[in-house]
Amino acid sequence: MHDIDISYLINRKAIICKGLLLLLIIFNLKINAQNVENNYKLKTVVIDAGHGGKDPGAVANKGKEKDITLAVSLKLGKYIENNCKDVKVIYTRKKDEFVELFKRAQIANTNNADLFICIHVNSSKKTDPYGTETYVMGLHKTQGNLDVAMTENSVITKEDNYQNQYDGFDPHSPEAFIIFSLFQNAYLDQSLNFAAKIQEQFSQKAKRLDRGVKQAGFLVLWKTSMPSILTEIGFLSNAEEAQYLLNDTNQNHIALSLFNAFKKYKKELEGITESIEVIENTEVIENVNNGVPINKTDTASNNLTLFPNYATNNTDSIYFYVQIMSSVKKINAKSEQFKGVKNICELNIDSCYKYTYGKSTVFSEILKIQKEIKTQFPDAFIIAIKGGKKIQVNEAIKQTKN
Repeated sequence: MHDIDISYLINRKAIICKGLLLLLIIFNLKINAQNVENNYKLKTVVIDAGHGGKDPGAVANKGKEKDITLAVSLKLGKYIENNCKDVKVIYTRKKDEFVELFKRAQIANTNNADLFICIHVNSSKKTDPYGTETYVMGLHKTQGNLDVAMTENSVITKEDNYQNQYDGFDPHSPEAFIIFSLFQNAYLDQSLNFAAKIQEQFSQKAKRLDRGVKQAGFLVLWKTSMPSILTEIGFLSNAEEAQYLLNDTNQNHIALSLFNAFKKYKKELEGITESIEVIENTEVIENVNNGVPINKTDTASNNLTLFPNYATNNTDSIYFYVQIMSSVKKINAKSEQFKGVKNICELNIDSCYKYTYGKSTVFSEILKIQKEIKTQFPDAFIIAIKGGKKIQVNEAIKQTKN
């Protein structure tokens, strides 16, 4: 008979208890959110400039991530302060200083923030990647997502006693990221909604390449108790994009795009139905990579579409879809982006094209479809449509069970 490791059993029990407690907290948060939904006002936003102080973040092409994120964060905050007088803006840092990741989330929670915006700059071992991408909390779905999360999370090794602050989390261990499976559903719908609006504005207003909305396990989003996103505004490792990111005017375009997304998100949550007045960029700067405009599209090929569009369905029926990507511009049905997958559905929702796979009125069935398509689109997630409008998946599940 093997000896029983008592300490192991105790640790396992502690982990299980923490997990159950967390799930209870998440459940209560969602119930509270539903109770105040009709009278909701977005009153406080926390803006987090990534890295700082002894942690420069990405360093390449004569630039430092910590300087770019701070500049964009302050510009974004000023836009909100000047145009949304009813919103309190809180910064995790307003100067070049080191702030631990857990303290950034703590600042948001302590101030009862309604939204957490974390700004970062991307980097790659290769010099050709470029463009913007926005993350929400969740398990990494691809090696690329995991690499980004591990890079950003590695900053905790600069903190004192980080093992205790993050419950023994090892930022260098891919297996450690399984812990985030307990956290990914809290405020996921709202976070995805805001992230999609950010990517739309980056593409439409700042003329940036849209690399999409993704999920990964970021420690800075781990313990925030509100909708939270982490946006990577470009690649410092790309020489041309680094030049763009280091330019003050271009930083203003990025901040303005973030503000436009914030304004749309705020009004949507507060149920304001009048047309949204969004500040436009006063100057359009064409961002070029290797001589090719980043937002260049083949307008001739886009005249042809093979997609059925169900978004005009005005019935009260609820349908679940698996969204694989979104774009502010129509994508040709024969585009290589769809990897040869047939029966892709195009939904025109909120002035944005959502490309989905599968359709069902039964949630358990759409889960099977999602599992199937994830082999080709690892970031695919489920959305719900009622009467041609997108609704929260949790609410759709509740209504379809009645």
